[in-house]
Amino acid sequence: MKRILIVEDEPDIQELLGTYLRDAGYETAAAGDGAAALAAFENAPFDLVLLDVMLPKLDGFEVCRRIRQSSQVPVVMLTALDGEAQQLRGFGLNIDDYVTKPFSMPILLEKLRVILRRAGGGESDSRLRYRDLVVDLDTREAVLAGRPLDLTAREFELLHTFLAAPGRVFTREMLLSRLWGYDFFGDERVVDSHIKNLRHKLGRDYIETVRGVGYRAAKETG
Repeated sequence: MKRILIVEDEPDIQELLGTYLRDAGYETAAAGDGAAALAAFENAPFDLVLLDVMLPKLDGFEVCRRIRQSSQVPVVMLTALDGEAQQLRGFGLNIDDYVTKPFSMPILLEKLRVILRRAGGGESDSRLRYRDLVVDLDTREAVLAGRPLDLTAREFELLHTFLAAPGRVFTREMLLSRLWGYDFFGDERVVDSHIKNLRHKLGRDYIETVRGVGYRAAKETG
């Protein structure tokens, strides 16, 4: 299991990142300021650092500079600053990628997976299998009983979310935060509409409604 250090001073975003990454199969630790991040990094091994730029005590650039003095661990910077100078400064510290807030959680997850694989994390099966459904995370394709499904990007992300954690119930709020972004403002029924379309394309009810709560892929037994 790969270990990711989340360095983010906003508690809501830190919690969202931690939950999403753990659901995706990663082990996580978190720090809320630059000094705590360096202490955590020195005390335990990590496979990747997810590093916010605007941090108390020491900013992300300084944290990255000190990490680079002793380690080439992959670093992905998160920031609300999208200026060219800021990004060039980060790449000048040999970061692996630069992600601007607000960001798509599924896209961020794909970036991390590719970076970890490129860093020599070993080959892993990029396919999720559920009954007669196969979802390939590398090719972004879904195949049902040998038949390719024509899914939109959002439908694919929904399907990936459910199949990555069969049996887990996702509320509309959770799905909005994960797939639409933590700053989404709009009608929660957009989730229902996308799930309706996804069910239609699947042609079978692999996604269950948990009345009054949300949705899930039924946990397989046996």
